[in-house]
Amino acid sequence: MIYFIMLLELLVIALFIYYVSGRLMGSKVNFTKRILSVLLGVSLTTFVYWYSYLRHTDFLNEGIGFAVADASAIIWIGSMLLISMLFYLFFELFDPMELGERGERITGRKFIVQRLRHRWRRQKRLSQVLEIAVRNGFSRTIRYARHRENNRDFAIAFRDTLEQSGGIFIKFGQVLSTRTELFSPVFIEELETLQQDVKPLTSEQVTAILKKSLAAGVEDVFSEFNMDPLAAGSIGQVHQAVLKSTQEKVVVKLLRPEVKGVMRNDLDILVEFAEWVTSKSTWAENIGFRELAIGFANGLREEINFEIETRNTIQVANALRKSDYPVKIPHIFQEYCNDNLIVMQYFKGKSISRGQAVFDHFAIDQKEFGRTVLFSFFEQMLFSGIFHADPHPGNIFIDEQDGKPILLDFGAVGRLAAQQQDGLNLFIIGVQQNDAEVICDAINVLVEDNSHIDRQKLEQSVGQLLLKIAYVDKIQTEELIHAMFDIVREFGLSFYPSVGMALRSLISLDGTLHTIDPKFDMFTEAKVFAKKYKTAVLKKPFKEPRETKQRVEEELALLIPELMKLPKRADQLIQRIEGGKMILHHDVFSDKHNANFILQLFSRFVLLFSGITFGLISAALLAIAQFINNAYAVYLNTAAYTGLFLCVILLVRLSIQAIRDMKRSNT
Repeated sequence: MIYFIMLLELLVIALFIYYVSGRLMGSKVNFTKRILSVLLGVSLTTFVYWYSYLRHTDFLNEGIGFAVADASAIIWIGSMLLISMLFYLFFELFDPMELGERGERITGRKFIVQRLRHRWRRQKRLSQVLEIAVRNGFSRTIRYARHRENNRDFAIAFRDTLEQSGGIFIKFGQVLSTRTELFSPVFIEELETLQQDVKPLTSEQVTAILKKSLAAGVEDVFSEFNMDPLAAGSIGQVHQAVLKSTQEKVVVKLLRPEVKGVMRNDLDILVEFAEWVTSKSTWAENIGFRELAIGFANGLREEINFEIETRNTIQVANALRKSDYPVKIPHIFQEYCNDNLIVMQYFKGKSISRGQAVFDHFAIDQKEFGRTVLFSFFEQMLFSGIFHADPHPGNIFIDEQDGKPILLDFGAVGRLAAQQQDGLNLFIIGVQQNDAEVICDAINVLVEDNSHIDRQKLEQSVGQLLLKIAYVDKIQTEELIHAMFDIVREFGLSFYPSVGMALRSLISLDGTLHTIDPKFDMFTEAKVFAKKYKTAVLKKPFKEPRETKQRVEEELALLIPELMKLPKRADQLIQRIEGGKMILHHDVFSDKHNANFILQLFSRFVLLFSGITFGLISAALLAIAQFINNAYAVYLNTAAYTGLFLCVILLVRLSIQAIRDMKRSNT
């Protein structure tokens, strides 16, 4: 019975500590960490209290004895409170969770045991990757090749490390092999040899994915479904089928079931591996190797969500609906699509990757076909702002019925804001006119931070570049864009990510156009596009008078009410000036966020000042008590230790809030 009463007393104390610690630490503290910190705090202090004091007393007959008059019990309870708060501070400090504006969790919602298990697996996998790197001599060659990016041994060690690490690392190497503006030919040559052996999904796996992804039964949706895949990749697999409702031929794209798990684990490890490489090599730091890995990881996370690819396909199709350039984009059957499945229109065609033979087979004019593809991409990039970011030959087909281009695979789509579209347009015009000043104007718009550009030196560098491509029959697109990346990097600048994606897409598109027609010149054809566009803009009001009239009416509807207010506003302004009432001021507190920030900062400063004051006064009282030998020394020591306790409580609260603020997301 006595043990039950003691346990009940301890439970009451724990609840008291839980409540008080939560109030002292502030709102929105995490429930799990709070419970765990109180349990540890109560357990630890109770053991110390028993071992140092209670076991020498007759506490079994007297109870725990936490009466207010008992000084040891007060110290014990105070220690519980302090230790519990310190444990919470420890958990908050070493918990990598991201918080939202209101203190809510954004990432890492798993229980702490699951997170520890996940972290252990990540560390084990990372150790395996680093072991592979060391075994291949990558860690040794990276030091030796610190400034020798053309070193063959370094490139081979890098390729072997990625290949033996498998999975995402191989795909990362394949993506890097397209970044010819960053890597030397030696690296590109080695990375291009990376091949991933992907086994097709079995019929049982395909059936299981369909049953899980479709709202209705497979037989209710498809009257026919070919289990033999048209294509199989590391992320998805494509099958041909026939819709039961309309008897239309469709293509069904399935997400491989293991992909999301592999992505979730290996993408973080890839970024950590990139950070390790960057820390070892100046060369890797200069090319932004870590940023490449992060960009790849973010892009791949979008690519494995088929809902994003579905939306991308629909957006590009809608943007090109009234285009003058007949490019076909598959219709998406949204009622059957989700994040694991895409059902789209089937086109019977041939890939242009076969080159001359496929054009001869269909008797198609290669130059005109290439011009249609190029003009469509210019329209996507420069006017709609949404463009296919991976225009390699495997993603462009010829329709067997009418010979028109078909664009496929919209997993990677870029988006350019209006200002960036204008900048890219300026860049193309500058190259056409061989005008360094226009190209510099374009760079000024296309880079992230243009505040420290030395305009004169930049124009000189661009001028030198234009001299290299002057007086030639054909401008080498790849060489030109790579040189632009070099100039931007040389001046400590960087393109917006979407702009970098657009420029790399132009390089890929140029290679595709050469597959279509080896004599195709992108920038020569760009002049034709510019001329056509200007003519179309001038003719549009006459060709589409109704749409022009409607547009003018919409603009006037917005403009006229504002114009009607101008006389009254001008009169009010003049009256204020005449009366001397015109005062210009900026009130920091007029903005709610600014006001909250200032008030929060002030309140924390008050708490910090109070804590330091308690600490200083308590230290002074302890020093004075050393020179007093009467009863007043007891009171001074009691007051001093109480002040120190309050000082620590306040500082712990401030530390917890500071850590949570650092984790708080700005989005």
